[in-house]
Amino acid sequence: MEHAITAAPALRTVESLPGPRPWPLAGNLPNMDLQHIHRSVEEWSKRFGPMFKITLGSTPMLVLAGHELVNAALRDRPDGFRRPSITAQVSDEMGGRAGLFLAEGAAWRNQRRMVMTALAPHAVKAYFPSLVKVGLRLQQRWRQAARDGGDIDLTEDLKRFSVDVIAGLAFGTDVNTIDGGEDVIQRHMDAILPEVSRRSFSLFPYWRYVKLPRDRRLDDSVRNLGKAVDDLVADARARLAAEPHRRERPANLLEAMICAADEGDSGVDDITVAGNVTTLLLAGEDTTSNTLAWMLYLLQKNPAALRKAREEVQRIAPDTAAFTIEQMDALDYLDACAQEAMRLKPVAPFLPLEALRDSVIGDVRIPKGGLVWCVMRHDSISENYVPQAGQFDPERWLQKGDGAMDKHVSMPFGAGVRTCPGRYLALLEIKLAGAMLLNSFDFASLDTVDGKEPDELMAFTMSPVGLRMRLRNRVG
Repeated sequence: MEHAITAAPALRTVESLPGPRPWPLAGNLPNMDLQHIHRSVEEWSKRFGPMFKITLGSTPMLVLAGHELVNAALRDRPDGFRRPSITAQVSDEMGGRAGLFLAEGAAWRNQRRMVMTALAPHAVKAYFPSLVKVGLRLQQRWRQAARDGGDIDLTEDLKRFSVDVIAGLAFGTDVNTIDGGEDVIQRHMDAILPEVSRRSFSLFPYWRYVKLPRDRRLDDSVRNLGKAVDDLVADARARLAAEPHRRERPANLLEAMICAADEGDSGVDDITVAGNVTTLLLAGEDTTSNTLAWMLYLLQKNPAALRKAREEVQRIAPDTAAFTIEQMDALDYLDACAQEAMRLKPVAPFLPLEALRDSVIGDVRIPKGGLVWCVMRHDSISENYVPQAGQFDPERWLQKGDGAMDKHVSMPFGAGVRTCPGRYLALLEIKLAGAMLLNSFDFASLDTVDGKEPDELMAFTMSPVGLRMRLRNRVG
């Protein structure tokens, strides 16, 4: 029986839709640069409208560019749509362990309960002093760079900040990558994640028949990652066994997940816990660090917004060493800056889905197994839905009544029950790092070498390329 997301008087098929002309065998892939694949589809959406067809190899795919259509599809998860099975297949054959990101059905529901418990605001709040410690460490690194007058590789430093935060929160481990320490797990993930994306879009799975040097390096990274995560889980279990009282108040997310998994009806085992350790690292590094980088770049380019953000921080949270979580929660304008950055520069500019049943979106019939490409940045930068849509204007998120921003137009954390469970933590990290910078420094510069807007590089997330920052220490 078909499931109609919206009523439709006359139904079309995906094959009947307009779209860019495909190449024989390869479809539209030759017209798509994988490192900028989101921009290709966004440009086509301007030409073909909110619903059209692209072809990947010989497989047709429905593109949804209107926010109401995208919202409806996302809210029909987990029963109507899932992430494409090809991604799970690629992960499985690489030896990956499914965490919440790739889990479906009953497995997803069991894992969601465990992860939501571990990421609940009260659990994150208990960790807040350690988060401030990481922020102060980044502050000292940038103070030295300001004294030296040197360039800061913004995305790399923010990645270190996010790695240190999530490692401490997830494992109770102080890896201190900010001061030059190495996080072995993250190094292997940096090798694995781009390969998941590359293989998911490959026309032919050659790696099943012959291993190139890059595939052998990938196998090594997968093995090393698996061992490192298994060791973390074993260490956490040993701590819980030696100190049973820790089960009453787990000290980190890994311990909390193990305790949740050990509940009689959890449906979760240590393999699932290990898969979610990896998922937390993914969610806690690239997404947050890239959003922070985009926000700081856009603030520096908009002096009026920068001044308002600094005034709010200095009024509410003037001392980084004395930050409280209540102060962070009160930074409404800085939160609006993050929301505006995510509207203009979402780190997940598209979401692919696969139909779990025959469905109807708009007036288009989607068969079970059909693929859908959700464009997350179309209406959110359209004058039809956002006045002066190309401008960075955080005020729009604070307005009430008729002039208020329709929050369904921009969906950086997704929509429906599969909304990102780490939303609170991500925004907390963004506000803490942003407030630390605004309290402590003035921008001398924040730009690319050629002064052009940073390139949007699409790997597993969309990151800015080539941002170099110079800071001046603030006095008083």
